[in-house]
Amino acid sequence: MPKRRRLTVERHGRHDHGHFDGRRSRSYDRLARWTLRGLYRQVAREVAAVAPPDGRVLDIGTGPGRLLHELAALRPDLRLTGVDVSADMVALGEQAARKRGLSGRITLRTGDVAALPEPDRGTDVVVTTLSMHHWPDLPAAAAELERVLRPGGRVMVYDFRFAPLEEAEAALRARPRLAASPVRRGPLRPGWNPFPWYARLVLAAGGETGEG
Repeated sequence: MPKRRRLTVERHGRHDHGHFDGRRSRSYDRLARWTLRGLYRQVAREVAAVAPPDGRVLDIGTGPGRLLHELAALRPDLRLTGVDVSADMVALGEQAARKRGLSGRITLRTGDVAALPEPDRGTDVVVTTLSMHHWPDLPAAAAELERVLRPGGRVMVYDFRFAPLEEAEAALRARPRLAASPVRRGPLRPGWNPFPWYARLVLAAGGETGEG
């Protein structure tokens, strides 16, 4: 994983996984395949438990799509889409999906959280794992998450404990359809890991009133 200093610097710049392009994207994929497997499985279980039948799930900062592979195994009915700013990561994800026979079930796109290539109110669950701390403009990201969510949909943010989760919650709660949402926030200990390195933030979108 990148050093914390690098993550902190990039938090104040453009949301960009440029340091994961080319050879570094392949190195990250090999590392994440093993070190993050427990996290992806835990997140997949939580998403699978709340996604409606035949629902649409959008994974922002999907990288090589490992979370979507876990979701595809748990919930064959779900329609799964991943977005990442790195074209190399998306290419790796497409290759991995083909190898697993998931090309017809997983759609991967290049895009940024501030301008998601998704229709208005077309997504039941927006999930992001270890990506939010890169986002330079949390209010802009929150506006996009609200825009793509269906009424009653969920935003599920998973990140390191040092990530700006309180700022993310404030940005999301500033959105009209997320303002009154019950919030679930706390540490996450996936699998065998006894250390609370990760944390979660979950909100639900309201109904048809307000902006969106």
